[in-house]
Amino acid sequence: MPSFLTLFLYILGGAALGSFMLLTGIPAGPLLGAILGAGLLSVSGRLEIADWPLGTKTILGIGIGTVIGTGINKDTLGELQLLWKPALVITFTLLIAGILVGLLISRFFGVDKIVALLGAAPGGTIGMSLVGAEFGVGAAVAALHAVRLITVLFLIPAIVNFLAPTGGIDIPK
Repeated sequence: MPSFLTLFLYILGGAALGSFMLLTGIPAGPLLGAILGAGLLSVSGRLEIADWPLGTKTILGIGIGTVIGTGINKDTLGELQLLWKPALVITFTLLIAGILVGLLISRFFGVDKIVALLGAAPGGTIGMSLVGAEFGVGAAVAALHAVRLITVLFLIPAIVNFLAPTGGIDIPK
């Protein structure tokens, strides 16, 4: 099968399940659905591994970053004046936890140390996979982050609804 047709089928599978998940009301449902749709096709073994044209992942990463960046505005910066201390605590706690978990996974499960550290690092699937690709372990890192992302997207909204059913937690001023 020509690679462009294979790629089109992956895009179609991701778009189909992503669109369906939009109807569920699950937060980030379209993202989760697209991951599952393309992933299920890949795991099925019926299609070859997608061969993305050179630079496509970088362009998509820039697009995602731009979408996220456009959500930053003066209000966000105002909130950051209140939240910079918790942001630093969260950041350094996640970094330290990621390093410790990565080292433990490497030691007790025999996972390559680079894969374990990058797989346990806080960060997005795309970003960590690109870093992993520079070390020659991009696919393994992407697999670990995909499992993490899917799990988090399923569980965290339910946990937030349970712990903060009013739609948010008041920030002390």
